[in-house]
Amino acid sequence: MNFWLTLIAYEAVWFAAVIGAGHGRWWPGVFSALAFAAWRLAVSAHRRLECRLAAVAVLLGLALENLYVHGGLLRYAAAWPYAGSPAWLIALWLAFALTIVPLFGYLHARPVLAAAFGALGGPLAYLGAARGWHAVIFPTPMWPALLALAAGWAVALPLLATLARQGLQVEPVRRTA
Repeated sequence: MNFWLTLIAYEAVWFAAVIGAGHGRWWPGVFSALAFAAWRLAVSAHRRLECRLAAVAVLLGLALENLYVHGGLLRYAAAWPYAGSPAWLIALWLAFALTIVPLFGYLHARPVLAAAFGALGGPLAYLGAARGWHAVIFPTPMWPALLALAAGWAVALPLLATLARQGLQVEPVRRTA
């Protein structure tokens, strides 16, 4: 049950963020991600680990998004407070990190598969945000941006999955109500 609730809630956050950004609003993504994070951490049996994953993902997201923007590969709608890494997009990185433990257990010990999923899924999410809601703006031609996104996510997803596996091996399970 937690799997499906987490999946549906994360997708709701993604849609709130990209639709909001496409309409020039940063706050739907930020507030929905914060609500998601509060819920996930309240029900998590691995709260400390998930907080560490969230911190790593936010830092990684800041670094990658700034590289993409300053490299001329992407631009973002609703670029508050900073065009390189807008709040709504960093909020998505936070929310995504909180799905690694409950949704991606099959990738924790499979870094090559995680890299393949990241390289494919990352760019597809950005394309969906661009084509469906104009939250992301790609230059012409798009292929350099897509390759950069694939490379970034081919590193990000296995890194987060590996950190989750390592954390799960040492962290005791916290009982939730």
